Amino acid sequence: MSKLKNLWRSIIAILEPAGDWVALLPIRLLMAYEFGKAGIGKFKASDTLWGDVPGWFENSLANFPFPISLFPGSFNWFMVTWIEILGGIALVLGLFTRFWAFSLIIVTWVAILGVHWPDSYSSLAELWKGYAISDDGFGNYRIPLLFLAMLFPLVFRGAGKLSLD
Repeated sequence: MSKLKNLWRSIIAILEPAGDWVALLPIRLLMAYEFGKAGIGKFKASDTLWGDVPGWFENSLANFPFPISLFPGSFNWFMVTWIEILGGIALVLGLFTRFWAFSLIIVTWVAILGVHWPDSYSSLAELWKGYAISDDGFGNYRIPLLFLAMLFPLVFRGAGKLSLD
């Protein structure tokens, strides 16, 4: 038993310092890819500097929380496009990671409330049906909720040692 305990301590002694360098890197790279891809998709869909706002986005503006709902759709579209693109680049580099992760949390929260949350539900069981990938009339907040869970460690811990921060 003592040998196993010593072996475990030796493994932990190797893993903990290595974790300071690499533990948050996969989260940063995955979030950078997902948000960067979404931002570039929005940018490509735009024909003007401020972007042509798609109908589904305009229809969702009423669901956006205050004060986001006060701004015109073209401004919101522009802001989310550039927050996703610049935030994705910054996460890859590990530059101002806490700021960008927090900004992406706000973008994700607004997206959940404005687009992914069900229009109505009468019970928690019905609301839970929205924890899905596809929207079958119950919302589809699973992926953005997982993104929130991955962004929180970046806000509280930063980028880790393998970064420009």
